[in-house]
Amino acid sequence: MTAPVILWLRRDLRLADQAALAAAVASGAPVIPVYILDDDTPKHRKMGAASRWWLHHSLTALDADLRALGSRLILRAGKSDDVLCALAEETGASAIHCMRHYEPWWRNAEKAVASGLSTGCAFVCHDGNYLLPAGSVTTGTGGQYKIYTPFMRALWQHMPPPVPLAAPAHVAAPHTWPASEGLNDWALLPTEPDWSGAMADMWIPGEAGARHRLEDFADKAKFYDEKRNLPSVAGSSFLSPHLHFGEISPAACWHATMHAGGSVDVFLKELVWRDYAQNVIVQMPEYGAKNARDAFDRLPWRDLSDPAVKADFVAWTKGRTGYPIVDAGMRQLWATGWMHNRVRMIAASFLVKHLLIDWREGEKWFWDTLVDADYGSNSVNWQWTAGTGVDSNMFVRIMAPLSQSEKFDAARYIREWVPELAGLQEPYIHDPDEYGARPKSYPRKIIGHKAARERALKAHEVVKS
Repeated sequence: MTAPVILWLRRDLRLADQAALAAAVASGAPVIPVYILDDDTPKHRKMGAASRWWLHHSLTALDADLRALGSRLILRAGKSDDVLCALAEETGASAIHCMRHYEPWWRNAEKAVASGLSTGCAFVCHDGNYLLPAGSVTTGTGGQYKIYTPFMRALWQHMPPPVPLAAPAHVAAPHTWPASEGLNDWALLPTEPDWSGAMADMWIPGEAGARHRLEDFADKAKFYDEKRNLPSVAGSSFLSPHLHFGEISPAACWHATMHAGGSVDVFLKELVWRDYAQNVIVQMPEYGAKNARDAFDRLPWRDLSDPAVKADFVAWTKGRTGYPIVDAGMRQLWATGWMHNRVRMIAASFLVKHLLIDWREGEKWFWDTLVDADYGSNSVNWQWTAGTGVDSNMFVRIMAPLSQSEKFDAARYIREWVPELAGLQEPYIHDPDEYGARPKSYPRKIIGHKAARERALKAHEVVKS
């Protein structure tokens, strides 16, 4: 009998434009799709609670899609290289196919699998989770880009990406399936309490949900630049978690929108930003934990072990800062696992500069609460905001959340997520303290904007010395 091949799935949970699946099917061998719940390899970077909720539903959808093609999904838990090498021995697999990943722990795992397999079992990594393989876009001298704009211009010369591959019509099954663990046994869903109600209302994880989001956005893509900064308007693509889990490819998103006209190029550059983030973490694997600018190692962040600082941090996480636009964003994040992009910048800047709390504390909170928590994008975005990144905003450019709220017409957004303020009209809703309109149920500002700005600038003096 023909030896089977294993399809190792991670953040590539789709059938269409899935190069590893296409290669496995093209081999003519029976295919064993496997997902491994691996909390050992990432260590402290194991998936957060919101991502685990998404994963449960995405795996459920993928298994149903595979069964429609005559296949199924095998689930195993453990260290990826141990599980894969054991599964290859158990099934007599002739090859393992996977999509290439760039997080440092997955790169290490890929090396461990390749070196741990018995002779006769090939290990093949494929590209396709990004527009281009990380590291493949180089400078004129063959170096790697660290700054986004020249990286974007260089990558753009290779666009559009290849036309996306169609999903296979059939996936050959092995004569005997290896044992699989039960998805419910992994306890990925919250139970005590179940805080996922609003997430379930907002999202449909899985490839079909991703296609629906893309189809809906494609008609609006030409207005992207005009609407993406308005929290009260559904101008975002809402594709970020689908892209993160690989339920749709960036190439599919590019081809579906590239002829939309208007400001669609602004959206396409967001896809390029995903590639840029991977390019950064390949060069600097510790980007999620280490300042790219060494001078910021001297910045005197407020100590989170101090009860007053801890209280400020908790107020930020719970959306109780007294700054309506910040609080609306943080409450949206907790309820839905997602936050509007403009508000993400405002909320992140507030933590770093108004509260003078280390950006890494915010990055960890986002890692646990975002359904699109991505190591590369999360790290690069936080370091951009904090001014610590290799390509970043200047620390001394301190975003004013109250004026940002009014500028980007966030009143309806605030009413939705901060119901204590729902009865306030503009301009009072943007700064109820200033106008003497603050309801008793809503907290005072935990620090004034002027005082926060002065404190941040004073702290930054140490960096400049």
